[in-house]
Amino acid sequence: MRIAVIGTGGVGGAFGAALAKAGGDVTFLARGAHLAAMRANGLRVEGDRGNTLIHPVQATDDPAAIGIVDIVLFCVKLWDVETAGAAIAGMVGPDTAVIPLQNGIDAAARLTPILGAQALMGGTVGISATIGAPGLIAQVGTMMQMSFGELDGRASPRGERLLALAQKAGFNVTLSSAIETAIWTKFILLTGVSGVTALTRLPLGKLRDDPDVFGLFESTMRETEALGKAKGVPGLDGAADKHLAGLRKSPPTVMASMAHDLIRGNRIELPWLAGRVVSLGKELGVPTPANAFINAALKPYTNGTP
Repeated sequence: MRIAVIGTGGVGGAFGAALAKAGGDVTFLARGAHLAAMRANGLRVEGDRGNTLIHPVQATDDPAAIGIVDIVLFCVKLWDVETAGAAIAGMVGPDTAVIPLQNGIDAAARLTPILGAQALMGGTVGISATIGAPGLIAQVGTMMQMSFGELDGRASPRGERLLALAQKAGFNVTLSSAIETAIWTKFILLTGVSGVTALTRLPLGKLRDDPDVFGLFESTMRETEALGKAKGVPGLDGAADKHLAGLRKSPPTVMASMAHDLIRGNRIELPWLAGRVVSLGKELGVPTPANAFINAALKPYTNGTP
């Protein structure tokens, strides 16, 4: 199975390396010092799940050099969706599956006009990982979960093939017939964790024992759950409660990728997270005051440190 990983950050690097170790023919799209280190020393993944080294590693900064693949794991930042989507058009054949694994809820819809509806599947992941140094993916905790599926819920041979390889790779994987529910379930968690850890610039362990701060996690998640229900997404009952209970048990060092980006002075994905909750809330008549507060407080940092 030929797989292209578009964006070799925490998500793409960790899942791509696991699939490559399991025997997948994986090529990573990367750039700069990260690419140079991968070419020289391989791709390393280190953390609580153990260490993996893929060396030599197939890596390039030229999408055209990869050719048609079976699966595209699409892992770029949300502001790069359309640009990267156009760049990978040459990888997409009649049976290729492009699986966005980003944060947010809109990536597949944004890619459909560029790559065609047939190419798109839905996907979501659960992992805490980031680029620790060029050529190194640093993972926090042992959570490593992927759900993916056809957007219309049907079974497909391409989904079954990826499922088999992912199971061999050893992470928690689900081939879902209700991928929209899975995406929204993660979005409920993400709006809380991304918003509060970015707003405070602190990891989960410094926040969750304070009832006032934990109340902000709760408010953001409950607003997002209410929004998903108003939009007609099935299966969201109790999602916020489940996530809030999970926060109590998560590793104390967990920080959302948006918090890492903010601390580094980089662009942040705010418009597609709290900002998207606010805009959808206005469209659907659902109050979102906690998300509106986070969006307003972080908005000056959207394009990097002012």
